Amino acid sequence: MSQTPELPEPEMPLVAHLIELRTRLMRILGALILVFFALAFFANDIYAWLSAPLRALLPPGSTMIATDITSPFMAPFKLTFFVALFACIPYILVQIWGFIAPALYKHERRIAIPLVISSVVLFYAGVAFAYFITLPSILGFFTRIGPAGVAMMTDINLYLDFALKLFLVFGFTFEIPVAVLVLIAAGIINSATLADKRRYIIVGCFFVAMFLTPPDALSMTMLAVPMWLLFELGLFFGRILEKQRKTRADAE
Repeated sequence: MSQTPELPEPEMPLVAHLIELRTRLMRILGALILVFFALAFFANDIYAWLSAPLRALLPPGSTMIATDITSPFMAPFKLTFFVALFACIPYILVQIWGFIAPALYKHERRIAIPLVISSVVLFYAGVAFAYFITLPSILGFFTRIGPAGVAMMTDINLYLDFALKLFLVFGFTFEIPVAVLVLIAAGIINSATLADKRRYIIVGCFFVAMFLTPPDALSMTMLAVPMWLLFELGLFFGRILEKQRKTRADAE
């Protein structure tokens, strides 16, 4: 007796798709504005929290500076916007999922949901790793190697741009296990091939880190090594996925 094949939900007219897309974009924008204004009152406190690793390393009597007259106002609010965006990522993904889910098969939905959840968790883990481990180490390195008699007084805008770039780099870098798992699940490559190419992948991690981090060996190493370990994590789960597939195939 044949089974009814899994099918996505019936297609909607193009106009209905556009209305649905507009509705979800408005929800995302509304949530972002709401969270931003809720955090705006604490903008200076949020910036003080971000700059704490640097201020802890400044010599006594030294402070951060603002070379632009608008920087003391704009830098905290710029940071607050990015904090609001980071905080809204789960809700944004829920809205995106609600838009694309009707076009997916049931088995595709079962795979996509854990991948989306793990992507969010790994992104936040990457940002946390950058703030609590990488940022203090890099700042400590740069403040120690400066020549004698040079006072370190960093501009608040430049420091914000540096920190945000670091957070985004590590946030997206921590998505490597998901990317590896997707490649294996889609049949684009298998775990054995990836394992054979391990030495080239390790070299590639250092090569990529060289362009994404400040020009020093410490920063490059602190990005390249997690990239390699995250690749190994994705490879580990990819092997488990392949074994499960083989077991199901043998059972059938």
